[in-house]
Amino acid sequence: MLRAMKVLLTLVLAASGAAATGVCPTAGDPALAATLRELRQKFDVPAIAGAIVTSRGLERCAVAGVRKRGTDVAVTTNDLWHLGSDTKAMTATLAAVLVEAGKLEWDATITDLSPELATALHPAATNLTLKHLLAHRAGLPANLKWGSFARGSVQEQRLQVVREALAKKPESAPGERYHYSNLGYVVAGALLERVTGQAWEEAMRERVFRPLGMTSVGFGGTGTPGQLDQPWPHGRGGQPQRANGPAVDNPPVLSPAGRVHCTLSDWAKFIADQLRGVRGEPALLKKASYEFLQTPPFGGDYTLGWLVVQRPWGGGTVLNHGGCNTMNYANVWVAPRKNFAVLICINQGDDTAAKASDAAAGALIRLHR
Repeated sequence: MLRAMKVLLTLVLAASGAAATGVCPTAGDPALAATLRELRQKFDVPAIAGAIVTSRGLERCAVAGVRKRGTDVAVTTNDLWHLGSDTKAMTATLAAVLVEAGKLEWDATITDLSPELATALHPAATNLTLKHLLAHRAGLPANLKWGSFARGSVQEQRLQVVREALAKKPESAPGERYHYSNLGYVVAGALLERVTGQAWEEAMRERVFRPLGMTSVGFGGTGTPGQLDQPWPHGRGGQPQRANGPAVDNPPVLSPAGRVHCTLSDWAKFIADQLRGVRGEPALLKKASYEFLQTPPFGGDYTLGWLVVQRPWGGGTVLNHGGCNTMNYANVWVAPRKNFAVLICINQGDDTAAKASDAAAGALIRLHR
């Protein structure tokens, strides 16, 4: 039955024109490419990719630069880019899929979802909800020593994270204070695994990526180790990392917080769905779910996987998020009221890359307007 429903959803999206349209042309958009070349030279980053998206799908895209500094192997419009913490909106979307399916509720507590954990948790942590975790309102620290979770399956590792992190009293009461936390998303991922019986990665593929036609998605660093078949990671000062490949990233336990990679075209499919959904057009979820995902549940300026700010060029409320694993940088701005978004990816992860991505985002916004 579940498989039949997914097939039906895909057919409905395609028939309605809601499935994200457009694939990055090999040559890229000329005006956009010229802009990216100028910015790449100005900020001296190895490569930069950009796209403009609407509810119809990918509208314009281009790339500039090389896969690895010191080589002449150019990036392409079909390359894979590491999204870092832009993964968080995807994890929140998976939660919304499960809520709509009646498998959990936003206000379900950790002990509701995993009763067997009750005795292992600090009493003050038992009332933490999925909503607290996804809004960074769970009173948890930003990170743990992730390298210490390396035994067993990735699901077992995430469950161990839950046991260790929540055995201590949270730093603040649930919902009281905003504190950005990768740890909160790992805990949320572990709870989603308890609900689905699947690893987070498998559940994401089955319930979000495949229905949206995102076929290039992977987890961890990009490329075949030792080969220049994808953008190479670069650290501080734009220096190439000694190695590349899936293992050159944060440990797999962190995937729900930030380890997705994909093509620009596939990222555009996810973002186009966010635009369609909040406009009430055919999408993966109901309109009310997108409105919930894009509205801070505890006030402030962070909702579930999105920073919410006001920008005149966006007609008021816009969404933003950046992602960085210290070796790659991704940046997205979404203007639901103006029905467009811009995506930026750079294979360098430092302050220079952050500044370059902001400059590129501004340039793409001006191009679109």
